[in-house]
Amino acid sequence: MKPFLQKRLTLIAEIMLGVGCAIALSALRAHAQGINPAPTSRAEMDLFQSLILGVVQGLTEFIPISSSAHLKVFPEALGWGDPGVTFTAVIQLGSIGAVLWYFWGDITDLSLGAWQAIKKRDWQDQSWRISLGIAVGTLPIVFFGFLLKVLVPDLDNSPIRSLVAIAASSIFMSLLLALAEKIGGRQKDFETLNTRDGIAMGFAQVLALMPGVSRSGSTITAGLFMGLERATAARFSFLLGIPAITLAGLVQLKTDVIDVGVSQSEWISLIAGTASSAVFSYLSIAWLLKYLQKQNTWAFVWYRLGFGVFILAGLALGWLV
Repeated sequence: MKPFLQKRLTLIAEIMLGVGCAIALSALRAHAQGINPAPTSRAEMDLFQSLILGVVQGLTEFIPISSSAHLKVFPEALGWGDPGVTFTAVIQLGSIGAVLWYFWGDITDLSLGAWQAIKKRDWQDQSWRISLGIAVGTLPIVFFGFLLKVLVPDLDNSPIRSLVAIAASSIFMSLLLALAEKIGGRQKDFETLNTRDGIAMGFAQVLALMPGVSRSGSTITAGLFMGLERATAARFSFLLGIPAITLAGLVQLKTDVIDVGVSQSEWISLIAGTASSAVFSYLSIAWLLKYLQKQNTWAFVWYRLGFGVFILAGLALGWLV
């Protein structure tokens, strides 16, 4: 990639992070001032609803269209109520199980290769550099996720999870993905990844703290800006997401389920939703990697744009509240 083009892409990636942080800070400021509070509270899902939402989670977690947005909008549109952050985070454990299952070979190779590199002190080893990139790239979302938890303790009912915010994020990310698809170099494959790629994609992952952005969407978009091939960007995005999704799910499981306690019916619903999300997450991973080997991302651009417009229309016409 030519130096001047690489600088342009780096600048665009920095702008992406800056705009995303600005959106988050605006939402935090609105919460502090008591503006536009989300009107919904957590609703308990029954077994059937949990199974269906597990399907929604599985189909949307790794495809760049935002699982958190669909888990917010889909049950609201059906009149089921908002399942809440806790339900969403816990059934994500099914998705992490699926990605561990699918990429177990890659994870084993990277781990063993990194361990051998440490013993040999070979800091240029490819496995070590990718593993280090994943580890360091996870730190930004952990830091900002903790900060968000502290500043917005009632996250379920904050403006950050409002349908307006989700619609705006979806539309914004559709335009950003379109730009990445248009000017991305798509020259780097998995064998050329390094630590800096992991760190850069890790900062892009922070944007996923805003519902509607999509963790896979922000990281795949960043990967395209960085010059990665489409399938490589998706594969690296999935591997990078393993620590983040696991930590989020385990923290919510402990603080909002184990510590607080839930009824037997809620446990059954959570387990059913998690199992459902695992199966459909695995299927969506396999499909997306095969799809991106030959196809571009424009289908997701148009879907995300239409999804955001649908939400705004639903709010304007009273379909959604």
